[in-house]
Amino acid sequence: MAPVPLGIRFLTSFTREQCYRTFTLVLTFLLYAAYHLSRKPISIVKSALHMNCSLANEIELYSYKEHLIQAKLLGKPFSNGTWCNWEPFDKSNYKQLLGALDYSFLCAYAVGMYASGIIGERLSIRLYLTFGMLSSGLFTALFGMGYFYNIHDLRYYIFIQVANGLVQTTGWPSVVTCIGNWFGKGRRGLIMGIWNSHTSVGNILGSLIAGRWVSSCWGLSFLVPGIIVAAMGLVCFLFLIEHPHDVKCALTRARKLSKCMNGWDAHKHRCQVYEKSKYNALMASEVKDPERECFLKESDVGVLAKSNGLMTSHVVNVNIDRGNKPAAISFLGALRIPGVVEFSLCLLFAKLVSYTFLFWLPMYLANKEHFDAKKAGDLSTLFDVGGIIGGILAGVISDWTRKRATTCGAMLLLAAPMLYIFSAVGDMGLKTIIVMLIVCGALVNGPYSLITTAVSADLGTHKSLTGNSKALSTVTAIIDGTGSIGAALGPLLAGLISPTGWNNVFYMLMVADGCALLLLFRLILKELRILDPKTNEIEMKEH
Repeated sequence: MAPVPLGIRFLTSFTREQCYRTFTLVLTFLLYAAYHLSRKPISIVKSALHMNCSLANEIELYSYKEHLIQAKLLGKPFSNGTWCNWEPFDKSNYKQLLGALDYSFLCAYAVGMYASGIIGERLSIRLYLTFGMLSSGLFTALFGMGYFYNIHDLRYYIFIQVANGLVQTTGWPSVVTCIGNWFGKGRRGLIMGIWNSHTSVGNILGSLIAGRWVSSCWGLSFLVPGIIVAAMGLVCFLFLIEHPHDVKCALTRARKLSKCMNGWDAHKHRCQVYEKSKYNALMASEVKDPERECFLKESDVGVLAKSNGLMTSHVVNVNIDRGNKPAAISFLGALRIPGVVEFSLCLLFAKLVSYTFLFWLPMYLANKEHFDAKKAGDLSTLFDVGGIIGGILAGVISDWTRKRATTCGAMLLLAAPMLYIFSAVGDMGLKTIIVMLIVCGALVNGPYSLITTAVSADLGTHKSLTGNSKALSTVTAIIDGTGSIGAALGPLLAGLISPTGWNNVFYMLMVADGCALLLLFRLILKELRILDPKTNEIEMKEH
């Protein structure tokens, strides 16, 4: 009999559960990358909505002829300096108008995110994501249709941005909850650091797709991403598996580990079981694999909280239904989880910096460095390449040190001087710009990535929840929703400040970076055991 090929041996070495896990990880990666793919075109197209039309080498002949025809039909006078700009962004206050587009999207996203997590806990994740992706694809495409139907009303574009911002809130709480259902706490920083690169991958693909048509037909820069997002929504509807129980992957594990618990209680319980019975000790030893941890049983919550002396001020009381599933946590209950407020406010300023780069970097490169629209868009992808590196690096370091806040703080501390250097080395050549884009991308997006993934998952399964795993979506929505307030403010402030000079924009970003660091100061001291070492030791074991 012929030997089995190595490739088949490799594939058959995976268990059924591992195959489903890998499939879910890859699918949710692609789904959220599609969300970010549809957000990026607006930053690329900005430089095409308002440009210097008097530069003959940047004017394409057919666009010039098209303008002449439209000007003749509409009876408008021809202006050699502004003929290629798109109304209403052809005015002198175009930066404020473009900033209003960003602000309308991000403000709607921030407001909607708080409600999205609560709604998402009560609906099917698969159907909720499908609805969000189909709606997002529609509104993204409608923005591009403004080009083909010659729409010049600012209210139309702002309405599209607001609607798109609201439906895009369906994405993040849903995918994080889905990943939290499939993966335990072991190597969470590394796994989610790699997985969270979907934001940068989506930004890169969005930049390349939008840059393909930005100089010729910018409507396609929105239409094509809209079609892609809608298509991924159909893929989500057909293939997404919300929970291991849906495909009977976790039933065996649940029976074997019916007594397992999280954190310090799990350690004490295993010791007691070992003293009573070798068989029970053997079963408890299986829990040492952090990927096989299960949440505390709801029936044991009250007894264990009292018997282990857990302070009631650190316990979030959750109403448990008489069925098998715990009730969803309230908004105020999620805020009482230790660390949620600090990390949420920190993310506000971290996201302010990140989204300012996301929406204004191509225009900065076009205005300050005098690149054309396509080249500026292509170069801006290097910031996202750095974001991939920074997200993975932050996850690895935080897993190794078991200090999430300290890892974020160190990267924020390094980011501020790098932002200053980046603003000062603009005229030092293309190679220097490339290096600084990658470095700044890593340091800016590293903390942002860690907080929105591993930290959110840690807090969403915090011991103070006493076993309620349904809080993950609400906690994630609170953290990302608060961060989205900063994401809305950053591009708006950049649009208001940039007319006074791009250096002032970078000063604003450095101040925001410093504020993010200060908000983590207490948690950093606690992790470094400068404040109350015993409390810090207990909280670290809870995670």
